[in-house]
Amino acid sequence: MQFMLIFNENAAEYGRRDDPADAAYWGAWNAYVMAMFASGCAKNGHGLLHPRTGTRLRLEGGKRQLQDGPFADTREHIGGYFVVDVPSLDEALEWAARAPCASAGSVEVRPVLPPPTNAPA
Repeated sequence: MQFMLIFNENAAEYGRRDDPADAAYWGAWNAYVMAMFASGCAKNGHGLLHPRTGTRLRLEGGKRQLQDGPFADTREHIGGYFVVDVPSLDEALEWAARAPCASAGSVEVRPVLPPPTNAPA
């Protein structure tokens, strides 16, 4: 079963990304990511750039409405995600609990919608 682990970091932790020499921050994330790949459960995933780099699109009356980020004054920012393939929600939660941001932010765990049964092969 596939689950998406969505990593949310508070502003202080997210700000540590700006320092490539922050060995504690990057070392924890590198160890976590390597452990997921070594286990074979990681299917794909990426870190995300700062919310200020995003653009939100809405269609209103058939016309594009664009808004530059950040989009909300929030206490946490989505820092990245991984899709894992594990036997159960419990195992997905185990991986979520190991994420470096689980103690200073949060990890949302959501099942991935399976492809339609009539999807072309």
